[in-house]
Amino acid sequence: MEKGLKRSCVMVVVAFLAMVHVSLSVPFIILHEIGTQCSDATNANFTQLLTNLSGSPGFCLEIGNGISDSWLMPLTRQAEIACDNVKQMEELSLGYNIVGRAQGNLVARGLIEFCDGGPPVYNYISLAGPHAGIAAFPPCNSGGICNITNEIINGDVYSDFAQDNLAPSGYYKNPHNVTEYLKGCKYLPKLNNERPDQRNQTYKDRFTSLQKLVFVLFQNDTVIVPKESSWFGFYPDGDLTHVLPVSQTKLYIEDWIGLKALARAGKVQFVIVPSAHLIIADEDLVNYVVPLLEDQVSAAPRLNRKTKEPLHP
Repeated sequence: MEKGLKRSCVMVVVAFLAMVHVSLSVPFIILHEIGTQCSDATNANFTQLLTNLSGSPGFCLEIGNGISDSWLMPLTRQAEIACDNVKQMEELSLGYNIVGRAQGNLVARGLIEFCDGGPPVYNYISLAGPHAGIAAFPPCNSGGICNITNEIINGDVYSDFAQDNLAPSGYYKNPHNVTEYLKGCKYLPKLNNERPDQRNQTYKDRFTSLQKLVFVLFQNDTVIVPKESSWFGFYPDGDLTHVLPVSQTKLYIEDWIGLKALARAGKVQFVIVPSAHLIIADEDLVNYVVPLLEDQVSAAPRLNRKTKEPLHP
């Protein structure tokens, strides 16, 4: 009887610890790159790997039908759908972390900056995110979709038609035509608060509310052009030969989205890994990504995004 009692006590303790573990878990979502979908092996395995390494529940958030919508749905709409999805997920109701992969990072930042009434985002990890834009369109390996994308790319990429039907047009930035970019590009100039007469303090406040950020640049990346865009670096206006580091860009100097404030507060880590686009070793994941996903209760109070009042489990 004594052994049975001890066994029952142990089971109660284990069950209690399991409940505590769940209550402390901060879930994370993954937003995948262009030309892929959550159900493919790469994204499914990556989500599971990060879940196993961090001990936190992870979810790959699909936008529309995956591959074709990642190419043909404008990023403004993708961000709206992502916002609706996270608000409907009970698992994220007390807040969550984000891992973005390439183009998925721009949807991620749309969630952070544009999503009204959504659950709070705590930590943000960017893998090869084209944050300052791209000067060359990503290669298309998605079959028949490529015929459509190529036709649009060969036209006026800043036209309403291109902006409404080709996702990468929303962050294509031609250094030789910055005026047309600011005028016609519908997504990135808004996301980065680039238009002087339309800067939105709410977007900046939401971005600076993040607790920790990691921006990973892939040294041999030939998909994101320039690769320094993963750190908010980009070509100067009218120049395709030199790249300005983030610290020399107006976005950083004038602090359009609060990146400089976050960096000065010690909340931002810029990381470079010696590999090709989105190829990251488990060791680098453990060193740079997992620490922001591991189970932990933040010292900062969790606030409702609308009322700014503390959230309670």
